[in-house]
Amino acid sequence: MNGCSQKIVVRAIEPAEVDRATLTRKISVADFTYDDVGLANKIETTLLNQKFDNKNYFTLISRRDFNKIIAEQRLQSSGLIESSTAVQVGSLIGAEAIISGHVADASSRDTHYYEERSSCVDKKCKEKVVYSVSCVRRSVSLSADIRMVDVAKGDIIYADTLTRGSKWNHCRGDYGSLPTEGSALQILVEDIAVDFARKITPHYRYFEVFLLEKPDISYSNEAERLLESSVEYIKQSRYDKAERLLIELVDLTEQKSYVPFYNLGVIKEAQADYKEAKKYYEMSDNLAKEPVKEIDRAYLRIQDLISKNARVKNQLQ
Repeated sequence: MNGCSQKIVVRAIEPAEVDRATLTRKISVADFTYDDVGLANKIETTLLNQKFDNKNYFTLISRRDFNKIIAEQRLQSSGLIESSTAVQVGSLIGAEAIISGHVADASSRDTHYYEERSSCVDKKCKEKVVYSVSCVRRSVSLSADIRMVDVAKGDIIYADTLTRGSKWNHCRGDYGSLPTEGSALQILVEDIAVDFARKITPHYRYFEVFLLEKPDISYSNEAERLLESSVEYIKQSRYDKAERLLIELVDLTEQKSYVPFYNLGVIKEAQADYKEAKKYYEMSDNLAKEPVKEIDRAYLRIQDLISKNARVKNQLQ
């Protein structure tokens, strides 16, 4: 029996998509052109809030200093900053990289349509009436070209177009209302800023991991009690207590049950001790007489986490 219904949320650090971007920690975000939505401000704030061990990941040099140098040197600063300009300004303000951009599209479009509804004619709803209501679908899109230039080398670290879109529907008589164009665009601004930050910054990811809560072999009453208690402690993040109970369960079942080994692997994964987690997952896999989807998923997941963790360590050095 390998059914499971209990699960916990685990946190892991994901590496930045662009390894080279992690070598430049002192950055400045230039003004974006056609930026009526405030994307440059949002990106600057998002990067400023990136923290590890309660320390800022980036040092942000104010845009005021950037614009002051642009004005003093009489440089052209519209659109995506050229590499030569980034090198000249960055060296003067002490930046290692310059981020610039251009908002290519920020639009909203309403589409009107009708939708059929029905309602009861009497209290017992033996008869219904069908009618049409007017509806509006609001489609909002945002697209921006973003570039990150290395000041020391004078070349481009990252350049891409990031696009986001979303739709909202509202019919007459529905609860609430459609978001305004401005508020809808701000949602997309937030999405693009977070997406860009993840490309150049290691970041946390949260995901669910299932626990095994049912015996896979014949358990004594004491063994069942240990399993039940250990699962409850894991759910409460009392990992040390849960680990002691599971080790006791391993001895009580004479190391023949894969369930406690698997749950020990979950504990170590939640503690970011991936090598130990892999060891326990392998032990549980060796004891399983047939494929267990939770074990299979865990084994593949831990391999990926070990690989990513090594990459993150290099990026955080």
